Amino acid sequence: MNKVSCKQEIKQITIPTPFAVGDVHTYLIITDKITLVDAGVRTIEAWEIFQKELKKHGLKLLDIDQVFITHHHPDHVGLLDYLPANIPVYGHKRSHPWMTQDQRYFETHETFYKDLFEKMGVEKRFYALLASIDKPMRFSCHRGLTSFVKEGDQLEGLANWRIFETPGHASSHLVLFDEKSGTLIGGDLILEHISPNPLVEPPYVGETERKKSMIDYVASIEKMLTLPISRVLPGHGGIVENVQEILTERLEQQEKRAHKVQTFVKEKSATAYEICQHLFPKVFEKQLLLTLSETLGQIDYLLDQERIEVDTSSLPYRYKEKEGV
Repeated sequence: MNKVSCKQEIKQITIPTPFAVGDVHTYLIITDKITLVDAGVRTIEAWEIFQKELKKHGLKLLDIDQVFITHHHPDHVGLLDYLPANIPVYGHKRSHPWMTQDQRYFETHETFYKDLFEKMGVEKRFYALLASIDKPMRFSCHRGLTSFVKEGDQLEGLANWRIFETPGHASSHLVLFDEKSGTLIGGDLILEHISPNPLVEPPYVGETERKKSMIDYVASIEKMLTLPISRVLPGHGGIVENVQEILTERLEQQEKRAHKVQTFVKEKSATAYEICQHLFPKVFEKQLLLTLSETLGQIDYLLDQERIEVDTSSLPYRYKEKEGV
């Protein structure tokens, strides 16, 4: 295929995953260069489908000039292990230890989550989950980034596209915005039917404090509201065209859930685990890590706004509505 073209095309390749979220989308931006955005999950089925879809678009693996990664989760990076080694891969520096599966970093994870469980008041019967906390990484890659990129950066061949940092769902999350057409390739930041879970992560290499995922997520949504986005090409689900409406709805949903937490701790203090049970009575046992992440996000958000306060004098920590609020 002749890649020299003044016309820009975007092709979507949909790949199955073994995760509850379902299929994941990757994108090819075709200009005078071919940029692959995200790389799917590392399974044989995903690899075979990816190759077939490339062929349908008249492309070969060697036609891909560069890869841009929106974030480090396995369903977005796994197939990097199958791509030619000379293709440069760009993403946020926080993705790198996850993508290379840096064992020194991963060895800190179980201790981090055990400490978190103790502070949150999680029942001991759930501690066995900690041994398999990084189990989904078997579907990820072992290949790191060639170069780190940050907000405001641009890639060769993507003259109208600008990178924005949008942490929250992952601390490494980036999006690509085409300032000419208003198209946003949004990873997992803006999805049509669900709000992405701002996941708790252990501190990044060299840091001592975890990132406050929910606070970051809200700031990222507010940042997107300032951009003239006409449509979002998401990591999962359908194309989002009512962008402003969805973004506003996400902020309203967040405030509604935060208010529910604040009301719960109004008369009597509660642990994070008790708050989690209140928020997710039917699913907290089956999806403990996800629901704890969401709960901790609400707590971080309310503490940041000084609407609740925390007693850290003993374990587990207890939260109560701040007097005078």
